[in-house]
Amino acid sequence: MAQGGEQHRKGRDADIVLAVDNVKKKIGKRMIIKGISFDVRAGEIFGFLGPNGSGKTTTIRMLVDLIKPTEGSIRICGYDVHKEHNEALQYVGCIVENPELYSYLSGWENLEHFARMLPGVGEKRIREVVDIVGMDARIHDKVKTYSLGMRQRLGIAQALLNNPKLLILDEPTNGLDPQGIKELREFIRQLAETGLSLFISSHLLSEIQQMCDRVAIISHGEVITVGEVSSLVDESVSTVIWSALPAEAALKVLQSHPEVQSVSFADEAGTESGAPKLAALQNPDAIPELSRRLMEAGVALHGIEIKLPTLEDLFLKLTEGERIG
Repeated sequence: MAQGGEQHRKGRDADIVLAVDNVKKKIGKRMIIKGISFDVRAGEIFGFLGPNGSGKTTTIRMLVDLIKPTEGSIRICGYDVHKEHNEALQYVGCIVENPELYSYLSGWENLEHFARMLPGVGEKRIREVVDIVGMDARIHDKVKTYSLGMRQRLGIAQALLNNPKLLILDEPTNGLDPQGIKELREFIRQLAETGLSLFISSHLLSEIQQMCDRVAIISHGEVITVGEVSSLVDESVSTVIWSALPAEAALKVLQSHPEVQSVSFADEAGTESGAPKLAALQNPDAIPELSRRLMEAGVALHGIEIKLPTLEDLFLKLTEGERIG
């Protein structure tokens, strides 16, 4: 490609690190991935959310050219992953499933081993990635003595050796305890603050919601929505739990209000006063007016609880009840 054309392409795609355009994958007669599209921007944490078997790992294998798409294109920093393999993958660090480490070697020796495969990566860069992942104190210990969280950090250090612009992590919190998950989440945010883009594949809704800026939700090989986590989880419609007596009178008042989309008896136990609980899908801003209407109807309120929507609520809505995690 002429230098001018290459510069034009890089300028046009400067903010897009990963671009996936109408990618399909057919195995035998079965279409595994059904025309997915999304992009990952510079410095963002992008979540790829779906249940096991939804197509997440197949997609990741196509992102790093381990398998070829049947149709569509994947570009990293403007380069086509399949047609310009070396140019594209020089910008990628990836851990698919568990990091491949030699347990009988020290952390440092593992990094030295992988650095030998990368042109221009020497001791200086190894020291840099050890510092980035915060493993200075244990880097010369044998990997077999590491906790799972430390192994995950060493794997990330390995993936950072070539100074990538995109880091792909497949189910990075698998097997970690709550403290390990919290530490990894904070560490991933620190990496993004350096300008690195992170693509996080997971089936854990809560982790994606706490960790990511944007998310693509995949189900049965199709991306069913892409957007900012904050905008996808629309707080204008929440579940409000009303504890009220008499419950039937309360049900009529709630059902008649235009801001209440639906209402039913909650599965939860009633209050200490014995008042049943009603779950209303509604705008929380309508609570004051509804409270007034309930009291005017002779209903005694024993409690009001707002449950903000989560990615799980969104996923169940989009997939018509398919469970995840």
